[in-house]
Amino acid sequence: MRRARLGSYLLLAAVLAGFAVFLLYPIWLTVAVGFESDQGGFTLHHVIEVLDDPATRDGLLNALGIAVWTTMLSLVISIPLALVSVKCDFPGKAIFNALILVPLILPPFVGAIGLHHLLGRHGAINQLLMDWGFISQGVDFIGQGGFWAIVLIEALHLYPIIYLNASAALANLDPALEEAAAGLGASAWRRLRQIVLPLIRPGLFAGGTIVFIWSFTELGTPLMFDYQQVTPVQIFNGIKEMDASRQPYALTAVLLIVAAGTYVIGKVLLGGKAATMYSKASIRSVPKRLGFAGSCGALGLFALVTGAAILPHISVVLSSLAVEGSWYNSVLPTQWTGHNYDMALSHPLAAGSIRNSLLYSSIAVGIDIILGLAIGYLIVRVRVRGRGLVDALAMLPLAVPGLVMAFGFVAVTLRWPFAKDDPLHGVISVVGADPNPMLLLVIAYAVRRLPYVVRATVAGLEQTSGELEEAALNLGASRFRAIRTVVVPLITANLIAGGLLAFSFAMLEVSDSLILAQRESDYPITKAIYVLFERLGDGPGIASAMGVWAMGLLTVTLVGASVLMGRKMGAIFRV
Repeated sequence: MRRARLGSYLLLAAVLAGFAVFLLYPIWLTVAVGFESDQGGFTLHHVIEVLDDPATRDGLLNALGIAVWTTMLSLVISIPLALVSVKCDFPGKAIFNALILVPLILPPFVGAIGLHHLLGRHGAINQLLMDWGFISQGVDFIGQGGFWAIVLIEALHLYPIIYLNASAALANLDPALEEAAAGLGASAWRRLRQIVLPLIRPGLFAGGTIVFIWSFTELGTPLMFDYQQVTPVQIFNGIKEMDASRQPYALTAVLLIVAAGTYVIGKVLLGGKAATMYSKASIRSVPKRLGFAGSCGALGLFALVTGAAILPHISVVLSSLAVEGSWYNSVLPTQWTGHNYDMALSHPLAAGSIRNSLLYSSIAVGIDIILGLAIGYLIVRVRVRGRGLVDALAMLPLAVPGLVMAFGFVAVTLRWPFAKDDPLHGVISVVGADPNPMLLLVIAYAVRRLPYVVRATVAGLEQTSGELEEAALNLGASRFRAIRTVVVPLITANLIAGGLLAFSFAMLEVSDSLILAQRESDYPITKAIYVLFERLGDGPGIASAMGVWAMGLLTVTLVGASVLMGRKMGAIFRV
């Protein structure tokens, strides 16, 4: 018994040490160097310098602007949908409730490709408006750098997060409160404003905070629109200055502080539980059955939002099938080809990036399954002090912006023991004449996607009795053998589901891939899509075809994970 307890604490210590080295240290290093003077002491000089610089200050304001408008637009889209979904019943509701979540599996990084063809001065929307006689010449909807295009594509990708939270909060509301207000003569608008919205406020801020932080720190979409005057892109451009300047560290620290401050405000101050004690339903809410006109209106609302959300990605599919130069001043491409799909598998850059992503992601998922099983077992089966801390640390990568994590990993390579003339110099490196980022990419992917495997494992262990394992131990089996022969077979479906999600999201990881892979031979898929999209000729077509492969991969893996886990699927995304 004492030996087993010692083994549990040794496992706990090893897991905590791993989190300290590969998760907490990169984050701490980024912040610490941002506030470090040239003599090694504490200073605010670099942060003040960042805030005084008009370019970086404008970048922060633009990033905040994108986040605010994306969150506002997501709220405007989500709240009416949630109200109609929860309070009304109409034909096709179940189908549209599923379709409304489709944008979550269509990354805005990919959708940005399609938006160029839709909203460009010579794009499909302009040509359609000219054909109908509404305008005489093309309008630059994307504008200078595409601020509003970024807001649009990110809102259409992220609104399901707020929709899910709002729907859950509305389902918990006690209908007796609204009935009492209606009996006192309150109009529907007044009931919504004074009763419903205040009671679902915690749910709205829970989703809104995630959307705000996500869009505030998003790197891939601004890059695809060549929008340079925004903080994430400025951090990306400052990677090569990290060895000589502390400004990139200070800028990243400011980004993290603003993101963390927003989370605290949304979680503690604005999303508190003061009103939720009154919002639990004491009687079951019955959705109102809509008539023909109401059903048509509800279906039209859901169809409009879903269509708008997937339109950029339909455009990506069309772009991948278009002959080079054939989609110009036309609603649809005028010539079609399957050549881009062939090139997406045979082009040296595309094929090499696919091999790299498969290698990096496979190794990362293998690490995650082993670690996820150990961490999940500690959380559910072992009674040791500190397992709550392990649970929190395992979920932290979901809360920390990927851009900050990627920057932190680069910072690690510039310190002992990887700095110049140190013993491990060259083993892991990102910047410099001969970068070697493979191991770091694997570590970054594993750390960023570990939460999915941990949550899937915890969900499996919680629904599996420990009696069979105890029986094996009583018959003389070692703890390791009991886990291998009893526990693992029982939760195999959960491990596969978590592994599938970790694999697909690692394959499509944006921030780590764009920042850590600086040499073409090391590019993962997302970096290759970005580089090919920037090239003239058939580059955008090949990038579009690779984007379609990426969408297909994520769709298949999410459906597979959902089939394997059923209703427990939601537990994977619970922070």
